[in-house]
Amino acid sequence: MSHTPAPVPATTALSTAATPADPRELRNAMGRFATGVCVVTTATADGRAAGLTVNSFSSVSLDPPLVAWCLGRHAPSMAAFAAADCFAVHVLSADQQHIAQHFARPSDNKFAAVEDQLAVGHGNVPVLTEALARFECRKFAMTDCGDHVMMIGQVERFGYSSRPPLLFHAGRFIAPAEPVAG
Repeated sequence: MSHTPAPVPATTALSTAATPADPRELRNAMGRFATGVCVVTTATADGRAAGLTVNSFSSVSLDPPLVAWCLGRHAPSMAAFAAADCFAVHVLSADQQHIAQHFARPSDNKFAAVEDQLAVGHGNVPVLTEALARFECRKFAMTDCGDHVMMIGQVERFGYSSRPPLLFHAGRFIAPAEPVAG
């Protein structure tokens, strides 16, 4: 018995291929990959806290336990993350869009709006206690990647819950269509 795939409807055909030299179109194409939304936090040796919203988070290895995320080379928080020994990645839940938006904007004190949800984590890093998942990491490596730097962390502590995740797709926050089990 053979299986013939159904034809692709015209409405789902790809637009004319652009070249990577067209950054806006490349960004639009990459935005079609739905991702989770994270806030990454750190504290420098002098106690300065920094944090930002990212959607470039990924598991790298289970043995040793490694995760990665990317930071724009010219981001205001680059110096803080480059100097820090530890960081925490917080996967946000569907009801935490306001936190994602807050940490995505420049601010003198990004942590003031979430003071009631903060604790001190591994390496004296500020951690969000209500995140969907949290990975407290020791910096394992920093790798130059074009206009970004990939931060790789070895997970020292973690925790999670089973609420629905906050997702990002095509430049917008979205919620999952069905509840998450587990």
